[in-house]
Amino acid sequence: MEFEIGIGKNGRRAYGFDEVAIVPSRRTRDPEDVDIRWEIDAYTFELPMMASAMDASVSPSTAVAVGRLGGLACLNLEGLWTRYDDPEPMYEEIAALSDDKATRRMQEIYKEPIKEELIGQRIREIKDGGVVACASLTPQRVELYAKLVLDAELDVLVIQGTVVSGEHVSSRQEPLNLKEFIPAFDLPVIVGGCASYSTALHLMRTGAVGVLVGVGPGNACTTRGVLGVGVPQATAIADAAAARREHQHETGRYCHVIADGGMRTGGDIAKAIACGADAVMIGSPLTRAYEAPGRGYHWGMATFHPTLPRGARVKTQQVATLEEIMIGPAHENDGTFNLFGALQTSMATTGYANVKEFQKADLVIAPTIKTEGKTYQTEQHVGMGH
Repeated sequence: MEFEIGIGKNGRRAYGFDEVAIVPSRRTRDPEDVDIRWEIDAYTFELPMMASAMDASVSPSTAVAVGRLGGLACLNLEGLWTRYDDPEPMYEEIAALSDDKATRRMQEIYKEPIKEELIGQRIREIKDGGVVACASLTPQRVELYAKLVLDAELDVLVIQGTVVSGEHVSSRQEPLNLKEFIPAFDLPVIVGGCASYSTALHLMRTGAVGVLVGVGPGNACTTRGVLGVGVPQATAIADAAAARREHQHETGRYCHVIADGGMRTGGDIAKAIACGADAVMIGSPLTRAYEAPGRGYHWGMATFHPTLPRGARVKTQQVATLEEIMIGPAHENDGTFNLFGALQTSMATTGYANVKEFQKADLVIAPTIKTEGKTYQTEQHVGMGH
């Protein structure tokens, strides 16, 4: 349904995670009987998740740790780990910066040129850990470094930007043609972000094995404020899932929808899957792990843009191990621990046996879902009112 914004300008109502809720079905299940595994291309993961390609959440060592816990972590090949032989002092400095100095100093830190030899080295460090190696490049640099990632035997490539389209127009340079590059590339490619049906469908038609859905919902992202661009995640994911159905009908090929950003709790992850996602990409929840490289801080990929930063350094605090955050056990009741145990329990409570079934769950529009009957929690800042 469209609403009139003004004469001649209409808009569609869109919904975020806090405005929807999952409806239980007529059956329930034992959580042990629920299968949350994720299969994409030739790989199977115990958890339907990717750790986002942000320096604060993924280092080569945390990529290995996430992989051993059953997930897939994506390393940013244009970040600190490929600009510095030893980036640890940079992390220390970023964590020590005052809020008023952080952005300007980070712009300087990220001016250090990318060292090509470090690209292969970091990929090999992950592979030496015995897990699937995944890394990201921006569309502007993919062709420049494509051979290096192939030589290093990367397993999965993510082509990622704030917004990536299947039809980039430029009068200054020949843009990356995804429809030519992806089918000719020897690795499975995930591409994004996007936030609409038409863009998701165009990206799927490039031959990508997955698309990232989310423009601006991340905790450290300021794109929605700086550019005024974005779509709330529940609607964006549902629209991309509709594009996936159309693409599969057209081609017979299944393209994975990966919800990217906006998820803080297990309930948010469950809602993302129920809206139609095959998996989720999370960053800020993982920066709360002791193993995370960000020292209790989180910042997005565009935080340090040299002319128009679209991110902020935010404090998240390190409070638990990666294992406790991802698969438990949880010792707090606010939904930020044992994220994928929560997903499994949500699916069991609502009666769905696997992710494909859960994508068909009924949803309701429920803007009071977090406050209804929660007066004491809200007043005392505990539980859902925390």
